[in-house]
Amino acid sequence: MADTRQYGDLATQLLLESRRSTQTDTLAKYNDPLVRSLIREQRELEKSASALMEAELHTRGPPPPGLLILQTAINRNKRCLLAYHTHRLSMLQNLYWACGGALPHLLTNTDLRSRMSPHEVDYLRQYNASLMDFRGDFTYELDIMSGIEKPPKEIHVRVRVVRECGVVQTENGSIDFKRGERYVVRRADVENLIVQGFLEEV
Repeated sequence: MADTRQYGDLATQLLLESRRSTQTDTLAKYNDPLVRSLIREQRELEKSASALMEAELHTRGPPPPGLLILQTAINRNKRCLLAYHTHRLSMLQNLYWACGGALPHLLTNTDLRSRMSPHEVDYLRQYNASLMDFRGDFTYELDIMSGIEKPPKEIHVRVRVVRECGVVQTENGSIDFKRGERYVVRRADVENLIVQGFLEEV
């Protein structure tokens, strides 16, 4: 390695970025250049470890101390990369559930979309597809997409339309939600619209 950077410096930068993201409760822009640099460092470390192993192949005795240092750096970098990506996926899942599982609503947010990598967008799509597939098994018994923080006290809810959302198909027929109007509807039919901000309880 040409510069004077120590092993693990890039991984530490990734962890600091994750920590800042947690403290501010915002999803930072995916740091693709740093991740790629860390992967390049990993490859260099693995080549160095392989060369050291080959040089010591025919000697008996304990492995050289340099090999232990390289292996420790490799393992630390792997753990830091995994921690960074796990943290980001956890934040994306939290954002997904905060908007009531409305993936189009989440992906049309251009600010958020610009901070995600293409792989994270694919992950969210697959996560949503898996949940929809799982949800289909419980359609009549349970709505796994509804919030559990405050369980509903009543089956029906009074709502006022904040943003026009068009015609919505419910169990009792279709309803054309027009801005400013009020309705009494089944909570299960409009829970997602309330979470997304189209309707508000009155």
